[in-house]
Amino acid sequence: MKKVIYGALILLLLFGQTVAAKQIPIEAFSAGSKYSQVKLSPTGEYLSFTSEVEGRDSLVVLELATNKIINVVRFSGNSEVGYYEWVNDERLALQKLYLKGWTDHPQYYGEIFGIDADGSGGKYLVGYQGQMQTGSRLKKATPLYGTSYILDPLVNDEKYMLVYTIPWGASKEPTTVVYRVNVKTGVRKRVTRSPSRMAAFLTDNQGHVRVSLSTDDYINQTIHIRDNNKDDWREFKLNANLTDISLHAFDGSGKKIYITASESGEAEGVFELNLGSGKVKKLLQDQVVSPKKLWVDNVNHELFAVELEPGYPTYAFVDNTAKMTQRLKDLIQSLPGDQIHLVSTTVDATKSIVLARSDINPGTYYLYHADKNQLQFLFNTKEGIDHRLMAETKPVSFKARDGLEIHGYLTLPFNKEAKNLPLVVMPHGGPHGPRDWWGFDSDAQLLANRGIAVLKVNFRGSGGYGRAFEHAGHQKWGSAIQHDIIDATKYVIEQGYADPKNMCIMGASFGGYSALQSSIIEPDMFKCAIGVVGVYDLPLMFEEGDVAARSTGQRYLTQVLGTDEAKLKAYSPSYNIDKLKAPVLIVHGGDDERAPIEQAESLVDALKKAKHPYEYMLLENEGHGFYKPEHRADYYKRVLAFLDEHLVL
Repeated sequence: MKKVIYGALILLLLFGQTVAAKQIPIEAFSAGSKYSQVKLSPTGEYLSFTSEVEGRDSLVVLELATNKIINVVRFSGNSEVGYYEWVNDERLALQKLYLKGWTDHPQYYGEIFGIDADGSGGKYLVGYQGQMQTGSRLKKATPLYGTSYILDPLVNDEKYMLVYTIPWGASKEPTTVVYRVNVKTGVRKRVTRSPSRMAAFLTDNQGHVRVSLSTDDYINQTIHIRDNNKDDWREFKLNANLTDISLHAFDGSGKKIYITASESGEAEGVFELNLGSGKVKKLLQDQVVSPKKLWVDNVNHELFAVELEPGYPTYAFVDNTAKMTQRLKDLIQSLPGDQIHLVSTTVDATKSIVLARSDINPGTYYLYHADKNQLQFLFNTKEGIDHRLMAETKPVSFKARDGLEIHGYLTLPFNKEAKNLPLVVMPHGGPHGPRDWWGFDSDAQLLANRGIAVLKVNFRGSGGYGRAFEHAGHQKWGSAIQHDIIDATKYVIEQGYADPKNMCIMGASFGGYSALQSSIIEPDMFKCAIGVVGVYDLPLMFEEGDVAARSTGQRYLTQVLGTDEAKLKAYSPSYNIDKLKAPVLIVHGGDDERAPIEQAESLVDALKKAKHPYEYMLLENEGHGFYKPEHRADYYKRVLAFLDEHLVL
């Protein structure tokens, strides 16, 4: 294994310095990412990235030879650039997103634009606003009424990319369609239609659509396969009982695919599926967590590494002889302390974009030159963050009161004795699907920079630990999930980290619910509670909001909450203020439709009626998450002032 020049030297110099703790301005934490989605064009002539400006992402293209910006792509109004791909040496295809106040993610309606690296040739390629075809022989990019995604950029094909579309129509779960789209004109031709509903697709190394994975009931899955681009889908009979299947990549031969799946509700493993024989071979499986990501070579589509995060992140390597495997191993050795990602590589593999990040480093991008075995620093994702002053985040695990093993993360202030610290418990949202990860978190680092320890808990119901663990939180929102959070708090007290008389709890979305509900279950545990864009009235979830508005959402709520109204009210903070002692700060967005404003109003009305101390911060033009940096800064200031009032810092 060889050391990469430059990276290791820089880090040794950096960590060799002794620095004193100091307070970093709030604006450094509230600012958005300056650089994301950093990619190389196929030949390495250009480097591109998205950057947040005034709360909206733009696409920037830089010519590497001159180090000059040659193009900046911005959408007008409330639109921004989303996911994008290089579709040939000179052209990019990019999604158009819309910023809506009612969701914590920009909304995507299936529109894809094309543009050349130098800014010429801008063209609407795919979407509902296409051109109507008339009698002219010149074909046009006609409207496509569906949500479309880039399936394969086909970087070795200058003219075309593959797009898959979820059609709009009467069916809530339609069959999906794959099109071959001309990257200059947007003219398209249907390649195939999925053999069953809501199918995902996998292409082989030649860009042929060979595998589909579909479900009719969101539980049972069916795999179909076909040869090359022939439209003769046939069902593939698995010689194994697998659930929660996801398609990832073909192997080099084109005869096998890599999937992730679970055998009996445990954490997912990585399996090799032989399309000819039907044989299934398990390659690896962690006893605790499902893979975080399978890393596939963007040139030959081969799987080379599996990223896992049971506590600290780690890699398992599938093919130790692969070029990207060796490159990744060398970089890991040369950039100690960081988790390393190879995010983009040229077709000839002479250059790669490297992202290094950790609990104290929000992200540093490098350009790796294979011919020189050198790293060239590009930029840091967040300006104003001196990672020498950031707080360490360490994994923790413990047994909950019923014996279930629970994992989480504890962030400890820099240059402060890790003993009897003020503590903020910070439950994540969801609760089903999301989980907390090791890495840089602005909320936790802001509090730690002010001398506060932060505890995050992957309670039962969290994603990433297998279906059985996730389902263990169903209909336990107000009981067992909260017990896990409370037991985690008791654990860090027992370990001597936290002062039991100097603790608060805060969270967003389901985390906001947990902040109130845990404070109701253990009224003497927390000195204050902060609920951000939270849900506080469970019966109201069936009546208001974007989840309740869909039939699938109603089925989801019935499954995870149940329909016993007495139990729902018993688990709702709005109905149990009489059990609450902690002062409350409520922060909500006026345009939130995931946790609509009625949720905050229900809690405020109950607090008023009980004459319970509370503060209320309403951001009128924000939704389920705060986009504008100035709003995030105001929110942080309000939170810090509230904590300063109720904690001894």
